[in-house]
Amino acid sequence: MNKKYQNKKITMAHGSGGKASSDLIKDIFVETFNNEYLATMEDQARFDMPKGQLALTTDSFVVSPLFFKGGDIGKLAVTGTVNDLAMSGATPLYLTCGLILEEGLPIATLDKIIKSMQHTAEAANVSIVCGDTKVVERGSADQIFINTAGVGVIKQGIEIHANQAQIGDKIIVNGFIGDHGATIMQSRAELAISADITSDCQVLNHLVAKMLSVSNNIHAMRDATRGGVATVLNEIASDSNVSMIIQEEHLPVRVPTRGVCEILGLDPLYLANEGTLVCVVASADADKVLATMQQTKEGKEARIIGSVTEGPQGIVALNTLFGGTKIIDKLIGDQLPRIC
Repeated sequence: MNKKYQNKKITMAHGSGGKASSDLIKDIFVETFNNEYLATMEDQARFDMPKGQLALTTDSFVVSPLFFKGGDIGKLAVTGTVNDLAMSGATPLYLTCGLILEEGLPIATLDKIIKSMQHTAEAANVSIVCGDTKVVERGSADQIFINTAGVGVIKQGIEIHANQAQIGDKIIVNGFIGDHGATIMQSRAELAISADITSDCQVLNHLVAKMLSVSNNIHAMRDATRGGVATVLNEIASDSNVSMIIQEEHLPVRVPTRGVCEILGLDPLYLANEGTLVCVVASADADKVLATMQQTKEGKEARIIGSVTEGPQGIVALNTLFGGTKIIDKLIGDQLPRIC
């Protein structure tokens, strides 16, 4: 970090649009993100686009605490935006970065978050090309909120939509579920839970590219963030007018995550994830897609957890370990607020 900001805090002057703002942008953001688009200091980024469909997404991040085991709000912001693009089969290219900073935020904290964003962007092979910063009075926000937008390109022939699941398709997840939600719960001091859990926060675009390289029959895909795997399955089943059956014995849940859920009376199927996708793929391609996923860091724990079946449209059911069957419905609210 630039030495002149050591032990300094965000003041209202940093949001004034004057010299303090300009210096902060140049010394923290431009210096860290460091690309030709941002360096122009224009109010927009301009770039040529490859041929294909344009994919655009936006998201905001208000996680509490800002830093947690396995990630932080900066890593989360880039990961969430990149993954939203990747779930359409898009190749993410460019991101924006909008910040709401609370007066009094240590600039060292801001610098750490921005460097984390850049590190994650590099891992995803994307560039953060423009942004905006606003400062609000002390008490008007919780340290820092981040808004990001992302642009990517979908190659011709790729058609992945939530309404395309077909009877007979297999349902795959790329790894353990519920770790992010459990990590955030553990990080909040008021819960006083001790468990060896790390957030699954990771970019998934490279994994998706490898999946698409072996199959043209991936019908639907979503990252299981707020609402978890259960919510994603319900959304796809409803949009596609199909039924789904999930096998509890095949659900990948770490023992510590399951333990936290049992203590708090929660279901890991509904816990948030930040590096877990749900993929619905034609049965004929399921094994090769699974094998490809398992050869990657992001998908080494991938499992087939169920299938798309005939039955009441929009219904997701779970075959339990005890031999029964229960309906997995959407939650009315969220089990835990401010997890992303």
